[in-house]
Amino acid sequence: MPQITYREAIRHALAEELDRDHNVVVMGEEVAQFNGAYKVTEGLLAKYGPKRIVDTPISEAGFIGMGIGASMLGVRPVMELMFWSFYSVAFDQILNNAANVRYMSGGQINCPIVIRGPANGGTNVGATHSHTPENVLANHPGVKVVVPSTAYDAKGLLKSAIRDNDPVFFLENTILYGEKGEVPESEYLIPLGKADVKREGKDITIVTYGRSVLHSLAAAERLAQEHKISVEVVDLRSIRPLDIDTVLLSVAKTHRVLIVEEQKPFASVGSQLAYMIQREAFDELDGPIHRLATIDAPAIYSPPVEIEQLPNPQRVVAAVLQALA
Repeated sequence: MPQITYREAIRHALAEELDRDHNVVVMGEEVAQFNGAYKVTEGLLAKYGPKRIVDTPISEAGFIGMGIGASMLGVRPVMELMFWSFYSVAFDQILNNAANVRYMSGGQINCPIVIRGPANGGTNVGATHSHTPENVLANHPGVKVVVPSTAYDAKGLLKSAIRDNDPVFFLENTILYGEKGEVPESEYLIPLGKADVKREGKDITIVTYGRSVLHSLAAAERLAQEHKISVEVVDLRSIRPLDIDTVLLSVAKTHRVLIVEEQKPFASVGSQLAYMIQREAFDELDGPIHRLATIDAPAIYSPPVEIEQLPNPQRVVAAVLQALA
């Protein structure tokens, strides 16, 4: 299979869906004439024209609201946020309207909108541009939340998201945009709500998602070489719907768990996971569930300090050794 970047994989998914369905449109700040703030949409305006690749004003509440209204009338908008941190400007549109319209209409009105863009720290852009809101988003019934870690997953999950009839919030990572991976040239879909075991192991399970998957895999390799510890890495891929069955199967195999996430630790995705694991697999555990998250403070602006605030391979190695102590 050819190797392409995470950025290119997302672009390929968009192009394939634009070709497949004339109702698919891409809208957002600088997606058209500037080719995207992160060049994800590069070349799409030239190919599909300004009626399907639409630049919007810097008004998230306005253009997200427009996309939600269009989706209720049969359009399938893919809306790009320059940073997911700006979701709060459109909070009412996203989580009060989009999340509830199918329920409140008794199933008569769908809202097949995808909202995508980067949600991560590590790029030294400060506390107001570094949020990871997957826990806030997933707290609302009626939506789906996806956080891909690889180019392969990003393409297959985005195509499934665009075809889904519910609002799908697709959280990417600016640091991953340049990461390469094998991606088939032929069409494929990855179902939402299906986790993936990225590495088999027998001593401990790491449950993770997003860029933390790469940190966990790097840590697993180091632990195998330096400590003869066999780590299984489970990539959730979807936060909601959540594939708890794959997690529980891994726990039953290894009997120890570390949850790694680029989230603040209080009321996070990891908090929910820890509860679900102990509730469903308490007798399988040989020790307490351990968690590793972003250090609980606003995103630190200093580049070397921010690296230590976020999960990284060194912190994952230390957490695994502590869990197995």
